[in-house]
Parts: sequence; C-alpha cells; structure tokens
Amino acid sequence: MRILFCNYEYPPLGGGGGVVMAALARTLARRHEVTIITSRARGLPASSTDDGALVLRVPVLFRRQLAVANFPSMLAYLPSGLLRGWRLGRQQQFDVINTHFAVPTGPLGDWLARSLGVPNVLSVHGGDLFDPSKRTSPHRHALLRAVVKGLLRRADVLVAQSEDTARNVSRIYGVNRNVERIPLGIDRPPPAAGARRSEFNVAENAYVLVTAGRIVARKATTQLIDTLVAIPDAVLLVIGDGPEASAVMRCAHDCNVAERVRMLGYVTDDVKYRAYEIADVFVSTSQHEGFGLVFLEAMAFGLPIVCYDRGGQTDFLSTPATGAVVALNDIRAFNDAVRSLRDSPERRATTSAANLRRVEDYYIERCAERYERLFEQAVSAHRDGGAS
Repeated sequence: MRILFCNYEYPPLGGGGGVVMAALARTLARRHEVTIITSRARGLPASSTDDGALVLRVPVLFRRQLAVANFPSMLAYLPSGLLRGWRLGRQQQFDVINTHFAVPTGPLGDWLARSLGVPNVLSVHGGDLFDPSKRTSPHRHALLRAVVKGLLRRADVLVAQSEDTARNVSRIYGVNRNVERIPLGIDRPPPAAGARRSEFNVAENAYVLVTAGRIVARKATTQLIDTLVAIPDAVLLVIGDGPEASAVMRCAHDCNVAERVRMLGYVTDDVKYRAYEIADVFVSTSQHEGFGLVFLEAMAFGLPIVCYDRGGQTDFLSTPATGAVVALNDIRAFNDAVRSLRDSPERRATTSAANLRRVEDYYIERCAERYERLFEQAVSAHRDGGAS
C-alpha cells in the first residue's frame, strides 16, 4: 500500500503522539510505501527519511519550542500541508490517509482525502478531544467542538487508542458510530546497559522515583514534590522539560527537598533508559492521559507504576497488578501507595515481573499489525463503494 500519514508533530517536535506515530510509520515502511506530512521548525530539513519512511516537513510560523506548539504555527500547517499533500497526491496515488489528532491535523487529512478520493482513517489521541487542564481544549468552545464533531462523523474509519477516548466521541461530541480501538505501541527497548546510580548522583540506598513527559500544567508535576516531603529517603528523577519546569524547582526549594530532585531535561533514549534502569517506581500525577505512552516504557523496564485514575491508562493499569491507580488528586493515597511499594520489595518484584509480561502486548509490531489490517479493510471498502 501507499500510505500517507498526516500529523502536525513528528519527532523531534512534540510529545508521545508523534513518537508513537513515527514508530508506526517506520514499522509499516518495512512492507509498504510510507510518506508523512508534518511541520517544519527549528532548522529541521524540509525532506528526510526515517528508516524507510519519507518525512516531508512544511513551513509553519512562530514555533520556537520543540515541546510546545502555538496557534499560529498550527493554523499555518493546514494550508501548507494541504498544498504539499495535494501536489504529492497528483504525482502518485495514495491508497489511504491516516490522520493523527482531530486538532490540529484533522482538517488537513479530511480535505486531502476528499480531494484525492482516498479513504481517511482518523486516529484520535485523547487531548485533541478533551484536555481538562487547557482553556483551549476543543470541548470547551462551540466552534471547535462543531469542527471536531464534523471530522469525527466524516472519517471513513475512526480509531481511538483507549476506551476513555472512544467514550468521549459520543459523550462529549454526540457522535454515535463505530470507533475502532487500537492501543498505542512502543519500540522494544535495548537490553539493559548496566546503569549505575552514581551516573545520576543518586545514593545506592535511595528510593528512586522517576517520571517522564512534557512538564506542562496537565502533568501537575509539582505534586510530586509533596511525595518527596512525605517520603524522606526518596529521590525524584524528572525526564523532560516544559513551561512548568521552573515551578517544579521553586516548589522543591520552598519545601527544602531540592537536593533530592534531578531535573534531567530532554535526554537521549539511552539516558532515559538508564534512568529507568536505576529507578524503583514510575510515578505520574498527570490529570488526564489519552493513553499514556510513558507508562508502557516504564513497564518495559519492569517498573511498578503509581498514577491517577483519569485517562486511557486505566485500560492496562490497575491496583495492585501494575502498582497503584488512585483517585484523581488524592495526594495522600498517592503518597501512601508510593510508600507501600517502598516498604515491600517483594511486591515490587512481583509487580515488576507482571509488568514485563503485560507490556508484550503493547510493542509497536502489534500496533502496526492492527493498523495494517484496518488500512486494508478501509481501502477495500472504499473501492467497493466506488464500484457501486
């Protein structure tokens, strides 16, 4: 098949949604012809290849950060992407378009599919439908809500990565239609590298917590400082960066625990994996996750996970099987769960083994197989519909 992916963000721009789509594109490129139309910023090349997938970046305006987008750049992506995609589609016939995120990419995939006469598989990721931490979340604005509702209705195939996101299609947008569910997948990590705690200036007897992701309001990372106060022998590794990073360190200084916080910033996969190797527990205070790719990464290193109960991660995380899933913003219960795992090395070991087994169902090869079957069905249905 000739597959066209549309996604506003593609690594190194953006977060987890772009990362998993890149892994999906690379995996499918082993068997199919894969092209991606994404955005260009920060000196990135207009054209490149990523392990067999052709990555085309169209110019956008005013984007200055890798992790955080802005409205001018998102709006500029739509006409730029449409022009590039339309020209490309006239040169070669695509079989299917896979559009990732209703906002901001949704209109681009919708327009291209209709102008080129190919099926559009729209993949919604969660925050593009509902993000309780953002005033700009589409569900809060009548015009955006109407646009998203139309996109959800018109897509030839609609895919959600979790039951939570699938429910929001009808609960928030009133669109009652079949929603395929394909969990996200991650690349299988390399074998353990024998990381040492001294690499991160962490004592051998410390209880090491790790969290990862963009440090934005939705992640509520400052709450983890309260966990350090409650557990005096804990050290926190924070992987990632974002506009709330300074607030995390201010809170740590105010609470006199700054010496137990390691702000690692954006790091290579190798450094991230070494941090996971030395950690005891993965922690997240995110207020909502469409799916939660970082949880899978942590599971791949056998880490027990403590998080809240809002979002797609509840499809595959539970208490006590994977660690603890506690009520949203019940910080006392959260800290108790982290402490309980510290006090029971046996339970940590049992949970670690269970998470290593469970994550086998969530590697990118499984995700790619499911998408491949769905694309074939969409292409077949579109051809049959055209023939009739």
